[in-house]
Amino acid sequence: MCGIAGIVGDHSSKELLFKMLDAQKHRGPDNTGSWCNDNVFLGHNRLSIIDLSEEANQPFTDFSQRYQIIFNGEIYNYIELKKELDYNFITNSDTEVLLAAYIKWGVKCLERLNGMFSFAIWDTLNKTLFAARDRFGVKPFFYHLKENTLYFSSEIKALHATGIDKLPNKKVWASYFAYGSYGMPEETFFDNINQLPGGHFLELKQGNLQIKKWYFFEEEIKKHQQIEPYKIVKKKYTALLSNSISLRFRSDVPVGFNVSGGLDSSALLAFVNQLNPRKKEVIKAYSFYTEDERYDELPWVEEMISLTKNPLEKVKLLSGEVCERSKKVSYFQDEPYGGVPTIAYAKIFEQARKDKTLVLLDGQGMDEQWAGYDYYTQNNNSIIQGVNKSPFKTNVLSKEILDLAQKPKYPKPFKDEVLNKQYRDLFYTKIPRALRFNDRVSMASSTELREPFLDYRLVEYAFAQPLEYKIKDGIQKYLLRNIVSEHLSDSISYAPKRPLQTPQREWLGNELKIFVDKEIEKIEKSEFSSWFDTTVLKQEWKNYVDGDNQSSFHIWQWLNFSLLMNS
Repeated sequence: MCGIAGIVGDHSSKELLFKMLDAQKHRGPDNTGSWCNDNVFLGHNRLSIIDLSEEANQPFTDFSQRYQIIFNGEIYNYIELKKELDYNFITNSDTEVLLAAYIKWGVKCLERLNGMFSFAIWDTLNKTLFAARDRFGVKPFFYHLKENTLYFSSEIKALHATGIDKLPNKKVWASYFAYGSYGMPEETFFDNINQLPGGHFLELKQGNLQIKKWYFFEEEIKKHQQIEPYKIVKKKYTALLSNSISLRFRSDVPVGFNVSGGLDSSALLAFVNQLNPRKKEVIKAYSFYTEDERYDELPWVEEMISLTKNPLEKVKLLSGEVCERSKKVSYFQDEPYGGVPTIAYAKIFEQARKDKTLVLLDGQGMDEQWAGYDYYTQNNNSIIQGVNKSPFKTNVLSKEILDLAQKPKYPKPFKDEVLNKQYRDLFYTKIPRALRFNDRVSMASSTELREPFLDYRLVEYAFAQPLEYKIKDGIQKYLLRNIVSEHLSDSISYAPKRPLQTPQREWLGNELKIFVDKEIEKIEKSEFSSWFDTTVLKQEWKNYVDGDNQSSFHIWQWLNFSLLMNS
């Protein structure tokens, strides 16, 4: 788990490369490496997780020194791949296995990788750059192409460090304010900065940049069209789940996991303890709370933990911390993020780093593969669980900004509407958003986050199952609940989904009111004031404080905007 950066082209320089590496040094405090040749500059910030030796530092070259690789992520099945490769390995790293796989199979190597990855390989013979991103885009890849020069990095701030202007992408911001969209897979919130979509690769040769898709999810789903008996599906899925979690225990540093009171965390808890390959090692659990019994999930967490006896690190977030912590998280996020829950989550990784628990497992991805959100069975286009009233306030936007806003239109590759909603959430809304938030908060504390439920084999297999295996008798994630009930109590396995995690709604209008007042005032006095009808915005803020607060999303949007653009 690391940071990568590179400049290829006429305007490349070592000075600019090191500015990029310095901007994202939190991603890899263990080593900073670089490789330069002609107009190609590659850099790497290393967080040592697998093979801690100096020999595994990057940029890394093959024995012929033809190829140079910089790699961010983990290839979980590197041990299995290593057995297939006739290669003279000199390290025990997954980086070397990845490079050897590319040398043998070329772009086809991507289909064999089970992991999270963003990497770039320079071919010194053919003068070609090849870069790729994992299926779901767990690890980031941002780039800027200008004047025959490609700049790329793991974080947007690293690109801005080269002198690229920090100009907001008005269209993306407008759609965020009007529809809650965080942009399409290739977009960012900044002009002239794009991202390589998940499941895509790029090739740069003689200044010609080509981007191609390599992961075709819809085609993979067709491989599971034959309906299997429920018991067979349950058995197969359990085996896949076990294998996925086992693979993600591969680490040369301590592994822990994050837990909430929900079903997904319950599944993770049960299998982590069942599958821990290092039985003598205590697996530590982390959970946050806010001392507000209306939202805190500690009672469920503690009930779960009482069954498995894992040490539990309870990380408390209080309202008085939010002001400063929100500024810090904004710096590391670069783009809008999910509010107080993300701030609380960031504090978990701080604590894990202090505990020298450098790898944490998380439970992201079950709702999307097993149809766990209430809106999957409702005839609407909602993307927010548990909210009836529109969370967006378009009346505060100026005509210029509102005219730029575009309601996102997502592909519908399946005949079934529930499948199309799951597909949307996997590739365009829920998962891309959560992965971006989570990558930034984990790397801000130089820790690695692994998502075992986003193993592509799990997602494809669960997604393809009949609706009655996902939702039965009004019970969502039905098959998963059945699996978990064999390990934990029914009160945990069949607990209803709880969409709210923190008292953000109450804090913003009360304890944090002065903080929000100041940020709204900054908007009014900033160069971006023309984006809003500030009179209407302030009235909506007053309405919120006075009790019109079913949703706090619009307040957080304004706060987020001010923290990012007025800092």
